[in-house]
Parts: sequence; structure tokens; C-alpha cells
Amino acid sequence: MSFTGIKNPKASLSHYGIENPSNEYWNLTPEEWMEHTIKKDLGVLSDTGALTVNTGKFTGRAPKDRFIVKDGITAEAVDWNNINMPFDPEAFDKLYDDLTASLSGKELFVKDGYACANEDYRLNIRVISPLPWTALFANNMFNRPQRSEFASFEPDWVIIQDPNFKADPKTHGTPRENFAIINFSKKRIIIGGTGYTGEVKKGIFSVLNFMLPHQRNVLSMHCSANVGEAGDAAVYFGLSGTGKTTLSADPDRYLIGDDEHGWGKDGVFNFEGGCYAKTIDLSAEKEPDIYKAIRHGAMLENIIFFEGTRKPNYEDTSITQNTRVSYPIYHIDKIQPSLQGPHPKNVFFLTADAFGVLPPISKLTKEQAMYYFISGYTAKVAGTEEGITEPVATFSAVFGAPFMPLHPTKYAKMLAERMDAHDAHVWLINTGWVAGPYGTGYRINLPYTRAMVSAALDGTLKEVEYTTLGVFNLQIPTSCPGVPTELLNPRNSWADKEAYDAQAQKLAKLFVENFKQFEDKADEDLLAAGPVLS
Repeated sequence: MSFTGIKNPKASLSHYGIENPSNEYWNLTPEEWMEHTIKKDLGVLSDTGALTVNTGKFTGRAPKDRFIVKDGITAEAVDWNNINMPFDPEAFDKLYDDLTASLSGKELFVKDGYACANEDYRLNIRVISPLPWTALFANNMFNRPQRSEFASFEPDWVIIQDPNFKADPKTHGTPRENFAIINFSKKRIIIGGTGYTGEVKKGIFSVLNFMLPHQRNVLSMHCSANVGEAGDAAVYFGLSGTGKTTLSADPDRYLIGDDEHGWGKDGVFNFEGGCYAKTIDLSAEKEPDIYKAIRHGAMLENIIFFEGTRKPNYEDTSITQNTRVSYPIYHIDKIQPSLQGPHPKNVFFLTADAFGVLPPISKLTKEQAMYYFISGYTAKVAGTEEGITEPVATFSAVFGAPFMPLHPTKYAKMLAERMDAHDAHVWLINTGWVAGPYGTGYRINLPYTRAMVSAALDGTLKEVEYTTLGVFNLQIPTSCPGVPTELLNPRNSWADKEAYDAQAQKLAKLFVENFKQFEDKADEDLLAAGPVLS
């Protein structure tokens, strides 16, 4: 069987149980992936030259259908719960064999890439799919080997994806037809019944979040990172809507990456070679870097064009609110070329507190940093989902629970060790509401948040006095250049102080209740770092 493209002469799809494919396309150029997609009527070009595709039934991840094979490697190490759900090894083998058999004889697209910009931790990845745009996505998101490397490329992990293959729950042991399953012993990820590309990206992220902390003493992080002109690195943790991408895209700093990083013996490094950004309500004014990045080579998912045009309507949510774009990181103008940086001196936890209780900025002790890291708090506001009429607290351990196979305290302890070793400061930033909760107060202005982050980065906040916020015992600066003083202490910004106190107790109780699930592996100092109920 002949192939098109470039590959290791020893490589064969038969190694993975896929026999006699009708055509094989290995490591094509982005233009060729796009051409195949368009010829197959699987996508069209937007007015900027970006490829646009529809991922089908699934427009987001399906966390209830993601599993880890429970075997000798994972049985004692993984934190098994309703996120990290076990899968039987024999059931995996049956499902794997049926998946690969279904791909035999078909036209397939193969992309080789790697994770981790730091060569000491490089993880070679091979992606196999009947979709050419899955290969383009892999080209955008993983680091790209030199063309000369393909002839000797050996994968450490293989991802096999087929959105058209549906599991039989009775035969395969899955709850539904779609699945994403990680097997650490066989170093395989299999994905079926879904075309959503985020399953490919987050599958490898989950692998790294197990291997690097458990085996290599590297803290894996769901965060963005950048570096200043003086060579100082910073990382930004935060759930969706808290400003992680926005604040790391600082015009005065160089972007290392926007989503997945490791903190190893030499500093921080990006896992990826691209960005996967939300495009809902995107505009050149709000997010100029992302807006400009959507050009030839980028891939838009599930967007709608303005009628009669090829111009994306980023406000249209008729397919999904989770509209996305992937693009190689070099589409961003101001990046750190190595995608690496030194040990961070500042770490930011971003939360959009819709209760209006937390300070716009506070400095955390080591124990508080561990507590708020494990908590991973933000809030949803009224109207974001059906049935939500008031702020709802959302907790996602270490700001990425769906992708973290180890117990959250493992990651938190590694963060604390790095704070001590490298004199790193951790800041809690509220990008949410001040002067009252959602509906009464208002969301803090972005220029104020940028001013506080800048003051932390340049050391200004080392020179000011601090006061303590009751209930949460957070240290708040009494002044910050460019920020009205009355906003720094949230209680002072509320007209009704008793209403603030009641709201603070309400939020504190939610923190305490959420943290009960981690108490069995938390010491007294960690437990004492949380809020105190009256």
C-alpha cells in the first residue's frame, strides 16, 4: 500500500490493528489538510482564509464518557471519582479491536507531533483519524516537528479517533455510544462517536497531568503563562470566563502559552504549540490578538456566517455557545519563541466572584494558596444556564478537575514546594463583581484588574501596607496605583455592610462544604487556611 506525505519507513497502520487502508495521508501541509476537507465537503473557508467545520452532535467534551483504564499503573495512583472513572482492561481491548477493525480499508489521515516545549519532557504523539481536519487540529495544537524528523519519528502515545464509530454499551461496557478512553499501559487513547476536537487535546493533557507529577516531579498546570522584558515569568490559573487568556495576552509581555504548562526543574514550559480559544462574542476590540489569529491555517468550529457571506458571526450561538478556533501559536505576534520561561515569581488565581465578596486582589500565604488552588472557585451568573436566577458557586479542583487524574492535594503540595524553592508569590484576583453581587454591583473594570496585576508583577505591591479581610482572612493591599482605594476592600465598596457580611458567610459556607471532600488528605494547617464561619 502506497501513501502520500512523509513518514518513518518503519511505520505502518497495521501496527495498530488497522489493515489495508484505501489511502494513507501522513504529515501533509496545512494547505493539504484544508484541501482534503473542502473536497470532501467537510468544511469551507471563511473570508479570512480560516477553515470552518462542524463537529456534529458533540460541540464540547463529554466528561461522563471519559474513562481511564484501571490496571497496575493506575489502580493505586489515580484519584478515582465521578470524573476519573475506571474502565476494565479487557473491555478496552474489545472496544479497541472493534474500533480499529472499523477503520480497516478506509481512507485515513495521520499527523505526528509532540507535547512539551522542553525537550527533557517531550512526548511524541501520533493522531490517526478518517477526518482530515482532525489532522489539521493536531497540527495546530501540538508542537510541530521539523519535516526532516518525520522519517525517524517514533510515537510515545497514539490517539485513534473515529466520530463515525459508535460503541455498543451492552458489548463494550460504555454507558453510551460515544467514548474517550485513556490506557496508560498500552499508551493509547481511543475516541469514538464524537468529532469534537477538544477530546484529542484534553486526552493528552490528562496523560501529562498523570505522568509528569507522578513520574517526573513536574507540576502540570491548567494555566496561561507569559514573561516580561526583564525575563520574569508569571502564570495565570482560572476557569472559563475569569480572564485567563485576556490577562496573559499583555501587550507589555511575551506569551508562553494560553492553556497548558509544566513547572519543572528549569522553569515553566508550554505543553502545546497552539491555542484553542473560545470565539463567542469575539471582536477585534475585545480580543485583538485572537481576532487577528483567525487566518489561513486556523480552524473555526461550529460558527455561523452572516447570511450571504463567509464572514463569521461570532454572536450567533444557534449551534453552540462553545464556538472555538484552533491556530498555531505563531499566529500571535508577541510570543516567547522557545515557549519556555524561568521559574515564575508571581502566580495568579483568577475568579469571577458573582457574589461580590472576594477582594479584587489579595496576597495568599502558602497554606492559603494550597487551599484556594484545591478549591478552584469561580461563579456562574444568572442567565448563563437555564434555571440559574442568582449566583451559583462553581468549584473545579486545581482549576482543571476534569483533566487531573491524581488527587488535588498532590498538585497543591507541588505548588507549595515551588513557592518555597523559588520565592514565588501567589495572588487571588477577583475579576467578578464589586460594590454588591451580580444584579446589584458591577463587574470590575478590566483596566483596574490589569493595574493590580501589573503592580504585583513589578513589585509595587511589596511596598504597600495590607489589611485583613474578615471571614476569609485574606491580606488586602490598602493602595494600588491606578485603582480606586475604596474598591480594594470589598466590604467598603458595599453600601449595606450587613448585607455584605451575610453574603460573605454564605460564600464561606460553600467553600467549607466543598472542601470536605479533601479533608482526609489535608493537614491542620491546610484546613485552617480556609474561611471561618461565625
